[in-house]
Amino acid sequence: MAHISGGTPTAFALLVVNYGSSNLLEENLQGLELKAAGGRIVIVDNFTSATELARLNVLATRYGWSVLALESNRGFGAAVNTGAAVALSEGAQALAVLNPDARIDTGDLVALVCAVAAEATLMAAPLIRTSSGEVWFDGMDLYSASGRVASRRRPLPDAPHQPWLSGACFAISGQMWRTVGGFDEDYFLYWEDVDLSRRVVSHGGRLAVLREISAVHDPGGTQTGVSGEGTKSEIYYFYNIRNRLLYGAKHVQGKEFRSWIYATPKVSYEILCRGGRRQLLRSPAPLRAYVRGILSGLVRAREIRTRAPEKQLRRTSPASGAGAVISGTLGNR
Repeated sequence: MAHISGGTPTAFALLVVNYGSSNLLEENLQGLELKAAGGRIVIVDNFTSATELARLNVLATRYGWSVLALESNRGFGAAVNTGAAVALSEGAQALAVLNPDARIDTGDLVALVCAVAAEATLMAAPLIRTSSGEVWFDGMDLYSASGRVASRRRPLPDAPHQPWLSGACFAISGQMWRTVGGFDEDYFLYWEDVDLSRRVVSHGGRLAVLREISAVHDPGGTQTGVSGEGTKSEIYYFYNIRNRLLYGAKHVQGKEFRSWIYATPKVSYEILCRGGRRQLLRSPAPLRAYVRGILSGLVRAREIRTRAPEKQLRRTSPASGAGAVISGTLGNR
């Protein structure tokens, strides 16, 4: 079992996945003071370059962060799973997850963690705004007939739906994390939070947006848009289109899943339109992601449907920290 060098058992860990975003980490995390509340910050580095890792280690020394350096980019879910495994093995009783392009103040983070510590079956998220004050997340729903997602503020016409919490910022008890097995690593990026939310509820848990707690998220800070401000990255489009089909293959049955397949061209186009229609005239990247995402999703969905039931979910065991190389100068926590 890997250990975070220099660490001591603590009440909770804040897990942040880094992929070439050390500048954002310094900007968004340097004001957090968690030691007095029994917390620590664990940065899991999905490798980009030796230069980035060296800079991250300098920041870890300066701010007392713990660093888990992965030897390759294993995706968001796998990175969080690795950090969670090590943190829980060293005594953390609760976990919080935060995107590099998001920030939350110490009091709000501690309140979020206290909520899940007091109710072990709770998975909780704050109200999330952008820097301009616009509400970015206050609850999302997945519509089971089509595989569309929509904000609670802009619901679709009456149809069966289920709630989910954004992976940009949330907290969960160590007990519930172990019960559900952490993130499903099949997704690599995007939709793993939808999947995790579903499994929390299916294991008797509860989802809640705690609106008295707030965080700030400026989406796109870790991705480059394909055609100017307001657009999304080709990676964003590809994985959101592909992973919708993966999720359906894992969790939606029979006739209902066929309706997801039939809706795929239209819903995938709606995903592209999150970055505006003008981008489609400026770059081939969105349409390329559209085609690749649908084809890859259909192939992967078929694989998932035909593999043995006991292999339906492929995850790193939350008791395993395999693949992590420990680096950085770590604070005493």
